[in-house]
Amino acid sequence: MNLSKGFLLALVAVLLVLSVLLVHPFLQYVLGAVLLAYVLYPLQVRFEAYTSPMVAALSLVVLAVAGFVAPFVVVFWTVADSAERILQDFDADAMQTELLQARIEELTGREVDIAEGLVGSGREIGTVVFERSTEAFGTITFHLIGVALALFLVYYLLKDGSELLDWCYRTIPLPRDIQRDLYAEIDDVMWGVLVGHIFVGIVQGVVAGVGLAVTGVPNAVFWTAVMIVLAMVPLVGAIPVWGGAVVYLYLTGAPLLAVGLFVYSVIVVGLTDDYLRPFAVDRYAKLNPAVILIGILGGAYAFGIMGLFFGPVVLGALKATLRVGLDNWSRLDRRDIG
Repeated sequence: MNLSKGFLLALVAVLLVLSVLLVHPFLQYVLGAVLLAYVLYPLQVRFEAYTSPMVAALSLVVLAVAGFVAPFVVVFWTVADSAERILQDFDADAMQTELLQARIEELTGREVDIAEGLVGSGREIGTVVFERSTEAFGTITFHLIGVALALFLVYYLLKDGSELLDWCYRTIPLPRDIQRDLYAEIDDVMWGVLVGHIFVGIVQGVVAGVGLAVTGVPNAVFWTAVMIVLAMVPLVGAIPVWGGAVVYLYLTGAPLLAVGLFVYSVIVVGLTDDYLRPFAVDRYAKLNPAVILIGILGGAYAFGIMGLFFGPVVLGALKATLRVGLDNWSRLDRRDIG
């Protein structure tokens, strides 16, 4: 390697590290923009048959704000308000804690004070929130900038998506047909994870949330949001929440509602997981549930909330790369020799 090539590689490495440092603070929003652009790109291709790429991309960004971002913000604030109300407006009569305490004492023979424990926890959390209130303005500003950045990225990923794909074909040192096979495998993995875990998790959480609302479980919206997140994790699902709701209804003197919620959750909620998830994963991703579980948990630690999606995608992309690479290894050797 001559001096010029060494300098060029070193410069690329330094600029790559600096670029990672620049992107890292907004990584969640960048990954969210990539995911949203990926979902909307098929519509972009169809719209471009009738209008310019710029108009099509701008229309889809407006559609994304109206159909994805705005509802998400509304749900987020509703959930946050429910959580705050649980802590600040705790009412022993409304929560029927005295009845709960009596039932627990009757079943276990031990006296407990649920109200005092929850109120004490609420005071501690309130103290922490008050101490950090000075950081609220900076946090809100950061997230507003992140959302604006994500929308700009979605716009340009949609508008210049075909050019980006052409650049990949030209730049990546692999034959074009092998690249097409690789991209098709990764596309299947992404749709498998998107449909088999994100979509099924939302459906399962909402269906379970309907059961909570109908049976009168308090703060059903908040617990529905929790179940949506848990439903994305294989082997866990929404069982911890609706199971706890069944126990709550039984202890508060509503055994018929508890039985009804249990039967509804096992049959109706269980069907969404037993049929929808295997269909989507087997059709698209073809990933073992253990691999998906590792990807979700590891991705959550590595990438935050977006890791619930991108963690399994990374492992699925590794599998696709190994399969396509091994299938075409001899061809690559012949090309290098030639």
